Amino acid sequence: MATTEVFHGVPGILRPFKEFVGAKGLKKGDQIVYYGVPGTCTPFVELLAFAIRSLEPEQVFVPFVDESRAKKISHVDDVGMQIRMAPVTLKPKFIVVMGGLSMPNVPVKAEQVKAVLDKHPGVSVIGVCFMRMFEKAQWLNTISFDCIIDANIDPVEVTTTK
Repeated sequence: MATTEVFHGVPGILRPFKEFVGAKGLKKGDQIVYYGVPGTCTPFVELLAFAIRSLEPEQVFVPFVDESRAKKISHVDDVGMQIRMAPVTLKPKFIVVMGGLSMPNVPVKAEQVKAVLDKHPGVSVIGVCFMRMFEKAQWLNTISFDCIIDANIDPVEVTTTK
């Protein structure tokens, strides 16, 4: 896989994501399923979901890789995208694997994610991570991504009055 472009900031994550799924033919009603760590990945999932809301897909969040706990993502006026408790039948056209799954101490292995992907043949697989986590965790040897969006959040500067 070759790097094609370099972007900056949050729009540098969201715009390429929207462009990729749009170019791959995401249509109104198509399902995109995000797999990630509850709490740490969910804000990023909600940002990604917000970026493609105008394409009108059905969007779903799966905590870790437990598809029995899938939850619908929907737009809330004056708030943005929110993960809801609605039951969902999975029929993804796109799968987004969040890099938090590959972090140390997260109870998910690359082989488990691959097993989930194998249950949904023919879908486009997008990886979204920070700081080269898929590479550091050696997930690129197990999972074939159609697109990886890898952002840096370094340095982090904190300024306080005391």
